[in-house]
Amino acid sequence: MNDVLYSYDRSVRVTHIARICREPATAVAEAIWESGFEDSGDSGVMDADAYLAGFGERLGCPLTQDEWAEALRAAVTPIDETLTLAASVRRQARVAVLTNNNLLVKRAVDTVFPELRPIFGRDFFVSAEFHARKPEPEAYLRCLARVGAAADATLFVDDSVKNVSGAERAGLRAHLYRSPEGLERVLSAEGLL
Repeated sequence: MNDVLYSYDRSVRVTHIARICREPATAVAEAIWESGFEDSGDSGVMDADAYLAGFGERLGCPLTQDEWAEALRAAVTPIDETLTLAASVRRQARVAVLTNNNLLVKRAVDTVFPELRPIFGRDFFVSAEFHARKPEPEAYLRCLARVGAAADATLFVDDSVKNVSGAERAGLRAHLYRSPEGLERVLSAEGLL
């Protein structure tokens, strides 16, 4: 999702949270992203409420779900060209999102990423649901099982070399995303446009 469907700038998110909590941005980054807390959430170690409570506890500043979502929304910008491609593919094939994220992202998807539901419907999945993060093969395989798709009939798109390699290890066909134009060429070659 990040840097394929949306541009993501974590520094904007950190600054937004730092402003709310009246903490230095470096302290926010250390408490959440550099501590392993965010990775734990992405791995499904905690549910959405425990994640939000833990987020606030680590900062010494309880956040509401709306404040948390507002900070994330401020850090993302839709990549219209890629979203348009996904909508075009949806006319021919099932499309889904698998993102390394926690269960609060799943709960707040319509607030933070309102452009997704019209394209992907209910097929928006976070790694925490599967208790495995990309590039672990289990993340892909558990997602495929949920949607009822075969690995060898699935094209996975990601901007991360390691995530693309993980998908290939799980038996999926994969494309390393670099631009909407490159993705459009691959989708055309696959007969999906």
